[in-house]
Amino acid sequence: MYYIGPHVSIGGGVANAPKNAKALGATGFGMFVKNQRQWTAAPYTPADIEAFKQQMTVDGYTAAQVMPHAGYLINLANPDEEAHAKSMGALIDEIRRCMALGLDKLNFHPGSHLRKLTPEAACTRVAQSINAALAQTQDVTLVIENTAGSGGNLGAPFEEIRAIIDGVDDRTRVGVCLDTMHAFAAGYDLRTRDGFLTTMEHFDRTVGFSYLRGMHLNDSKVALNSRVDRHESLGRGLLGIEVFRCIMTDARFKNMPLVLETPNEELWEQEIQQLMAMQ
Repeated sequence: MYYIGPHVSIGGGVANAPKNAKALGATGFGMFVKNQRQWTAAPYTPADIEAFKQQMTVDGYTAAQVMPHAGYLINLANPDEEAHAKSMGALIDEIRRCMALGLDKLNFHPGSHLRKLTPEAACTRVAQSINAALAQTQDVTLVIENTAGSGGNLGAPFEEIRAIIDGVDDRTRVGVCLDTMHAFAAGYDLRTRDGFLTTMEHFDRTVGFSYLRGMHLNDSKVALNSRVDRHESLGRGLLGIEVFRCIMTDARFKNMPLVLETPNEELWEQEIQQLMAMQ
């Protein structure tokens, strides 16, 4: 089964995430586990946790269908010790929130070296950070997202993702989320079936499909290799629709969250239906 749905809001309570996804006809979804633009948030109450778990059951979702996303402020590559410690505290808090909710993944951006470290040193720092976070938590896999590569962000070339994974001690608890728009902006030409297959073969050789835990399905407002992160609705950007048809007819992408991060919420239900019709 293909687990398709948007990144839904937790506004009004975390239990609203599955409810919001179900209202759109989603078979999977993404969510934040706290405000993504703040370092801290009030802890969940036992009632919050129970309400989320009950709503997941009512709406027919399991953890396999959900890709939580870590906050945008977290930067595990930051060379400043105080700032890095703040990022580590936020990441561990979010992993523990996933644990409390019974969710088994947390997607995060690997971070930026801020042009103060070499990419190699920054990848090592991220891997060491993952090791420290995993040592203090259980059950949740940290899922590294590829990036467009702007501003010193790691993870645009698949080789950097592999370098991070190579430094992780417990690789059973690390995975990858591929974002179509980020890959395109990083120089991977996904516009045709041949280009898609070439990119996936490169990903498999470099990282390995065994690490893939989900995808973000986004068209692009910007050109190939632009190194800029600008999402567009499906079929309305420079990436085009063929890549999504390739994904929806490839069994390798079944049974993992395929999350829409497209900008127009009014189109989400239509986009879900469009993707499902491609199967």
